[in-house]
Amino acid sequence: MLTVPHFINGQRLSGEGETPVFDPSTGQVTATAPVADAGLVDQVVAIARSASLTWRDSSLSQRTAILFTFRHLLVAHADELASIITAEHGKTIADAHGELARGLENVEYACGLTEHLKGGFSSQVAGGVDVHSLREPVGVVAAITPFNFPVMVPLWMAASALASGNVVILKPSERDPSVSVRVGELLTQAGLPDGVFTVLQGNAVTVNQLLEHPGIDAVSFVGSTPVARHVYQTGTQSGKRVQALGGAKNHMVVLPDADLDIAADAAINAGFGSAGERCMAISVVVAVGDVADPLIAKIVERLDKLNVGPGNDPANDFGPVITKEHRDRIVDYVASAPADGVSVVRDGTDLASRPGFFVGPCLLDGVRPGVRSYDDEIFGPVLGVARVSTYAEAVAMVNENPYGNGVAIFTRDGNAARLFSREVTVGMIGINVPIPVPISSYSFGGWKNSLFGHSHIYGPEGFAFYTRAKVITTRWPQPSESQIDLGFPTTR
Repeated sequence: MLTVPHFINGQRLSGEGETPVFDPSTGQVTATAPVADAGLVDQVVAIARSASLTWRDSSLSQRTAILFTFRHLLVAHADELASIITAEHGKTIADAHGELARGLENVEYACGLTEHLKGGFSSQVAGGVDVHSLREPVGVVAAITPFNFPVMVPLWMAASALASGNVVILKPSERDPSVSVRVGELLTQAGLPDGVFTVLQGNAVTVNQLLEHPGIDAVSFVGSTPVARHVYQTGTQSGKRVQALGGAKNHMVVLPDADLDIAADAAINAGFGSAGERCMAISVVVAVGDVADPLIAKIVERLDKLNVGPGNDPANDFGPVITKEHRDRIVDYVASAPADGVSVVRDGTDLASRPGFFVGPCLLDGVRPGVRSYDDEIFGPVLGVARVSTYAEAVAMVNENPYGNGVAIFTRDGNAARLFSREVTVGMIGINVPIPVPISSYSFGGWKNSLFGHSHIYGPEGFAFYTRAKVITTRWPQPSESQIDLGFPTTR
């Protein structure tokens, strides 16, 4: 059976396969992945620290050239990368291409590193004194990424970190680890020096070793909220700079004046794309006033036309979820909903009897705070409808939720939309946009339990996270100006 390798020092390195890698469409094991032990982690960190000494001093033009070449290689190998994603994750080929495209955006943004890494200069701040600032890389970055975007999230992290002069140790999800190795090979083909980008296969034990290792300077993480909290606490206690993005419970508020056909399309696209395994998926539609019944009817009409099956079949709208355990957990949420007073309008859990890890689209009506189907991040093809009477109740529902990743509002009223965007305590907001993932020149991240640490990912905040500011004050006095003065220096 195939064993997924590590990628260390510019080469594939085999290890003993310990973790099964499944094809979620069949439920069959297709490969195994090794788990890095403490000795290999030490070895990888030592290689990274050595590579850091030269990469941090590489010219900005050299880094730009490598990233430009890497971008072209990603495009040239897009079909191959998408096929690898689909084989191990299960999402459709079209969805895999979309993921790659959003990762490419950040590679393209990082190619502008000469602009992003500019310092500042102030002349004559005092008599004969100038001040300038510059940004330097933090050093060795551990990038710990989730299963649901095995290319996009690594590109969000690695492109900015490498452009800033850091070296990167990527620990991908053990669920779909293979595509990261190909990314490493393409970076090497683009001219990245050996040791600057490493793929280290492993599990939670490997993550903890990286979090506690004294040779790691910074940690970027995307995953569930409990793990994000652990990563942040463990990493910061070990003296590291940490950004840890957690889970979500994203709402889509539909006001009575909204175009219900557009809203229904958006609910389907954002609720069921990639089998709902997106941290920006809409999981709760908040229907305001008397909009619920006609909106549900339109959602059902569209939902019943969705095709669910293997991701490599272009006729299918979405594929399986990632594991059997996750499939069974989703089924349990739907089965237990009626006991909480929640109506199951459409039950797609019958697909769980198929080979593979399938769950069909599910629609719940009457979800509300205090019931499992509302409170928990289900992370599957389950869309809930919450009914409220007023706009104020909708805003309160969003703001009282412990997550604050993304939210959307559908309305024709510009004033209501503007007011909503100012009142909600959420990091990313869409106005008639169901999945408001910012373009690469902004930064991605939520509030509350969706983010630990103050820094969002990619964009300007990404470059700020991967660099440290240094301020230099300069004076070139004449020999005749020599004097002793023990007073506190001023700028006068």
